[in-house]
Amino acid sequence: MKKSSIYIGIICLFLCVGCAKEKKSDKETITIGNKKEEKGVESSKTSSVPVQLDNKGIGPIKSLTFADHIDQDLASKGEQLFTSKCVACHKASKKFIGPPMVGIYKKRSPEWVMNMIMNPDEMLKKDPVAIALLKEYNNTIMLNQNISEEEARAMAEWFRTLE
Repeated sequence: MKKSSIYIGIICLFLCVGCAKEKKSDKETITIGNKKEEKGVESSKTSSVPVQLDNKGIGPIKSLTFADHIDQDLASKGEQLFTSKCVACHKASKKFIGPPMVGIYKKRSPEWVMNMIMNPDEMLKKDPVAIALLKEYNNTIMLNQNISEEEARAMAEWFRTLE
């Protein structure tokens, strides 16, 4: 009787593990300045958030074109701002309370990113991508930190260094 209970328990364990939500861990190379670093980025295969590079979002930023080279001074300011205002919910290279910033411009336009930073209240109500992200991250609302356009631009520049 004990052996059959053990076998049934092991089978149940395998079934539970096999039915768990499948996640994968990818390695991405992150370049910060001249330094390259390989970091794991955990992602879910079942993400329902669309990739929309043509969506500019809702807010004051209508157009943004990055220079060919990264402005390291501006990026450094952006990193400092991100560290002081955003790390409670965001990590640069992995999912946390909010999405990771690494590779953000492969999924979102620079205008969308800046509008989300500066105008999260309206974005979370009206923008389809922001609404999908809200659902994916357990309805955890991005707080409005009253970030200026200059500060958002600095953070946007720093995100470029994470590509």
